[in-house]
Amino acid sequence: MENVGEVKNDIRGEETVEALAAENQKLRREQNMLRLLCETSNSAFIYYNYQEDRIETVANWDHFFDFTVAQIGDLAKLYERVEDQYVIPLKEGFFIEKQNRDRQTFEIKLKESGLCVEVEVNIVYDEQKRPTDKIIRFKDITRMMAQKDELTYMAYYDILTGLYNRNYFIRLLGEFLRRAETENCKVAVMFLDIDDFRRVNDGIGIIAGDDLVQLFGQYLTNLMNSNVIISHFSTDIYCIGIYDPCGARSVETIYQVIRDRLRQPFRMTDGQEVNMTVSVGVAEYPESATRTLELVNCAEIVMFKAKSRGKDAIQYFNSAILEDFLQTVTIQNKLKEVVFEQNFTMFFQPQCYAASGRLRGVEALIRWKDDQGDMISPAVFIPIAEKNGAIVPIGNWVIEKSVQIFAKWREKYAYPLVLSLNISAVQCKQNDFIDSILLILEQYGVPPEEIELEITETILVDDFEETKKRLSDLRKAGIRISLDDFGTGFSSLSYLKGLPIDTLKIDKSFVDTLLTDVNTKIITESIIYMVKRLGYETVAEGVETKEQFSYLQELSCDMIQGYYTGRPMPEEGIENLLKELTKKV
Repeated sequence: MENVGEVKNDIRGEETVEALAAENQKLRREQNMLRLLCETSNSAFIYYNYQEDRIETVANWDHFFDFTVAQIGDLAKLYERVEDQYVIPLKEGFFIEKQNRDRQTFEIKLKESGLCVEVEVNIVYDEQKRPTDKIIRFKDITRMMAQKDELTYMAYYDILTGLYNRNYFIRLLGEFLRRAETENCKVAVMFLDIDDFRRVNDGIGIIAGDDLVQLFGQYLTNLMNSNVIISHFSTDIYCIGIYDPCGARSVETIYQVIRDRLRQPFRMTDGQEVNMTVSVGVAEYPESATRTLELVNCAEIVMFKAKSRGKDAIQYFNSAILEDFLQTVTIQNKLKEVVFEQNFTMFFQPQCYAASGRLRGVEALIRWKDDQGDMISPAVFIPIAEKNGAIVPIGNWVIEKSVQIFAKWREKYAYPLVLSLNISAVQCKQNDFIDSILLILEQYGVPPEEIELEITETILVDDFEETKKRLSDLRKAGIRISLDDFGTGFSSLSYLKGLPIDTLKIDKSFVDTLLTDVNTKIITESIIYMVKRLGYETVAEGVETKEQFSYLQELSCDMIQGYYTGRPMPEEGIENLLKELTKKV
């Protein structure tokens, strides 16, 4: 029996040893896990036991500090490592038990390393509210703070130029207006737009274009102060807000300072030098508007007025400009309705051969009478339609309606005519433009050879090669191409080389002074001579007198168009003319 008891005791002893071994192994695993968690947490810890007056550092201590902590007094070494403004918060935070607090979190910044550190202090109390343990955690938040700073910067500043972004500018401008109302002061807004930026961008490339925007923006930052705020609004647009504009911060002074700088070119990163000008619109609180966005809008409106008057200019807001703008908006709104209802009519102006006076063809001209019976000039609504996209459905209607009427004349009178149709740049860029024209001609049985499309140089500016290809495709299909308003564009002569055209129209501005200005005579004679050598036909527009007609005949101009040979007339007028002509035949 004694042997049995000894065996049981041995078994119990072995089980105890195994249990202790398992518990120790579990503790080691937990210690290893705790150590790995601490070491991979990008944090460091200080543990302090009040009863034993024992202090230890744990985890990534060396990542933060270059000294050891052996006793609680060594914490004072930290005061020398942080930037001055954090010393007092650090002293108070380390010893929160003096205020009977159990937790506090705050941020510090280290001097030499520049690290941003979040410090968390936790105190454990016993039942008698006496502190027993203290744990201080140091967490590296440098990257997080950098991201926070970056987000803050992005919330207020434009990344490309370093100026205020649009939203923050509007906020600051609103504060200007509230302050001005209290102090009875003015606030001026200058709306700046780089002239011909698209042409600059296309000429030197998008990257270099951004370079120019950045350089100009960086220059404008020099003008900023507590009373002058500047924003990069969009691609080539900047906005300046001025509180109490006077003296060195008056609109006139700031504008002149900017113009003086723009007399010198900007040097790009690739070494090339680029010149630029700006158009500026100015509106003032409270005369122009009393609300922030309205004030900016007023400045923008008059900026466009400055552009329309030749660019590189400044324009101040006034009621007349506002009325003109509102009229444009009214026309835009009416255009939306009239496009849907197709409430237009077609007029046609005769074109005659100069040598014989015989009718060569007609140019289709759109007319629009609004609901009030007022006739709105195409010179007014066509540019607006081109800007808001309404020109596409309007242009499609003009083509189909004109071809429909022309087809009826062909069948009824069998008189050889050419139908000239004006085509806008926006129309020409449509992917289905060529197919849609050919489909309409096929639908009404009109040969392509009897159609002439009149284009202006604006079609050629944006993408010359692509436009040239489209015109070539139209010409291969048999449609004639005419270059309208020759001599009034950017660089007319450069487009003539290799351009697939049949006819060139001499602009009315030359015809008006043909008999009174020697230079105009020389230019007109040169154009006709040159165009004939190139193999094109010439049409003179705006011929109003017998003297003009006779002189153009002498110059061997091929065709004449104008009030002298026939005013624009409705469909019935051309039909009456064809009746008379076919009677004679």
